[in-house]
Amino acid sequence: MNSTDINSMPIIGDEVDFERRFGGIARLYGHAALARFRHAHICVIGVGGVGSWAVEALARSAIGQLTLIDLDNVAESNINRQIQALTGTIGQAKVTALAERIAQINPYCQVHQVEDFITPDNLDQMIGGKGYDYVLDAIDSARAKAALLAYCRAHGIPLIMIGSAGGQTDPTQIQVRDLARTEQEPLLKRVRKLMRNQYGFPRGTKNKFNVDAVFSMEPLKFPESGEACAVDGDDRSGVTGLNCAGFGSAMVVTASFGMVAASHMLRKLADSVAVAPAAMPEAVPESAPAAAPATAHETAHDTVGAAASAGAAPPVAPAAAA
Repeated sequence: MNSTDINSMPIIGDEVDFERRFGGIARLYGHAALARFRHAHICVIGVGGVGSWAVEALARSAIGQLTLIDLDNVAESNINRQIQALTGTIGQAKVTALAERIAQINPYCQVHQVEDFITPDNLDQMIGGKGYDYVLDAIDSARAKAALLAYCRAHGIPLIMIGSAGGQTDPTQIQVRDLARTEQEPLLKRVRKLMRNQYGFPRGTKNKFNVDAVFSMEPLKFPESGEACAVDGDDRSGVTGLNCAGFGSAMVVTASFGMVAASHMLRKLADSVAVAPAAMPEAVPESAPAAAPATAHETAHDTVGAAASAGAAPPVAPAAAA
């Protein structure tokens, strides 16, 4: 495993610059949520057509620490869908090209580069004890996805799982559901089977896995006979993978998968600090007798209370991988 850090000594003290960069995030999610983002550590496994765009969104949302895990280098066949894939980055490690981009966007973000693949055998080394607030699974292999999910479940690490992003052209059909209830999805179907057969997860769609998954309802579009994507380090897993092997792929879909996943994680983090809404009053049964008319004193008291409530600041609303 080759691991490198960028911004391992984060910039401290330039709050004016931080506010200028990320004040819009505070105005949207609230200052408490921005502070939560700034201290959050998210691990993105697989920084290709989906993961690279999720990383971009997280960096631009003031996430304070990112771990990027991927062993591949940028290739020409990545240019149609991966944000760090440019003429000048061909041959560079994907995690390095992306980390250098993040440094220009969010210099306050610590970026840990891990040039390796996740396997069932190295999960404790790669995931254990790192203090991740969230893991984004953009892995191509169903076996690795299943092992990662089982590990994160056993260690209480929140995870969002990405389904197949190839063979689709309509980003409006992307959804987030429980992994047990996804449709039109060959990769996640294989993961479900592994979770039930090898890890004891419940059978049947009525029993949730309590794992969020991003997938598309769009039927897959197969390439014309005899056509296939050139295979490079990113493209190994055939028609059930996230990449373009077997299927064609378009940035409008792969990037949208990444944005949906990033949005979901940000809302979950914001929810963790949101002010709980006031308890609703108990409903009055329909058979209850009508209340007696209010006295003048009660009416005056209620009017003052209503005016005070109208002037009060509203509570912070709560914020939201088959």
